[in-house]
Formats: sequence, C-alpha cells, structure tokens
Amino acid sequence: MGAGTEISLYLIRNVGALLLLVIVLRGVMHASRVNFYNPISQLIVRVTNPLLTPLRGALPASGRIDWAAIVLAIVIQALILTAIVLLAGDQWSVPSIPTILAWGAVGVMGLLVNLYFFILIAMIIVSWVAPGSRHPAIELVWQISEPVMAPFRALLPNMGGIDLSPILLFVGINIVQIGLRHLAFDLGLPPGLVFGL
Repeated sequence: MGAGTEISLYLIRNVGALLLLVIVLRGVMHASRVNFYNPISQLIVRVTNPLLTPLRGALPASGRIDWAAIVLAIVIQALILTAIVLLAGDQWSVPSIPTILAWGAVGVMGLLVNLYFFILIAMIIVSWVAPGSRHPAIELVWQISEPVMAPFRALLPNMGGIDLSPILLFVGINIVQIGLRHLAFDLGLPPGLVFGL
C-alpha cells in the first residue's frame, strides 16, 4: 500500500467518522428532546442542517425518531465503507449494495452504542467532579443520558441516594455490543473495517 493510499484511508476514516458522529449525535439529540438552545446543540444543528434539510421533505421525523438522520447516517457509513474497500482493493472485494447498506446499518448501531457508552462514562465522572454544574456540555450529557437511564433506575429499589443504574446500563451495552459483533460477522463485515465492532 502506497503513502497516498494510506493517507486517503486515514482521512476517509477520520473525517468520515467525525461527520458520522455529528449526524448520529443529532439523531440522539432529537430522540432525547434536548434543549436546542444549548450552544453545543446549536452548533450541531448548524453543522448537520445542510445535509439533513433536503431529506426532511421525504423523511420527516415521527415522534422521537429522526428518520432523515438515521438514513443519512447509514448512507454515509455505507459510502465510507465502500471507499475503504475500493482503496484497499487487494484486501477485500466490493460487496453488493444491500450488503454494504447492511454493513452501514450495523456500523451506525455500533457507533450509537459506543456513543452511549462514552456518554455514560462522562455522566459518571461529572457526577463525581462537578455535580449540579450548568456548563452546556454537562447539561447536554445529562439530557442525552437521562431518557436511557430512567428505565434502568425504575428497575432498582431506592438505595438511599446511591444510583446503581449505570451498572445495569453497562451490562446492557455490553450485551448489545456482543450481538452487533456477531451480526457483523454473520454479514461478512471484515473485522476492523468499522470502528467499535
């Protein structure tokens, strides 16, 4: 593999992953009903609106599901995977369009699970270091994590101020990650092609 190919692969993976992360985060923000007046939320909306606005006519949001963000994330992930497979041609063969879209969907689900894993870790650290802080990033983390944490909190009895629900959520995240890894293997997704799987 030449230097140009390696540089191209590096840029595609990293710039593509950043773009994909912002789009998935936009979908998560919609599902979590975060405060869109938060400066960080406004930044994410401004970055993603040029890509999502054209899709909104055909794919309007319904309830907590932002269909435009989901479809765009899967298509971008599929394009990233296709570009990587084409550039590293001798390692992998180009799959069919349904296969590459399935790989894209699994990649987006993996990214979503990893995003919640790191948001949960950030929430735990913030609860120790700066409880009750009003920083926009901390508020965003709390607003994204709370809809996921609430059902797990409801499963546990009152522990006198100790919240053990993150442990249950970590167990759930690990179970989903194992399932996604096996699904990726069943779909023939080459290991290491999608970050987080």
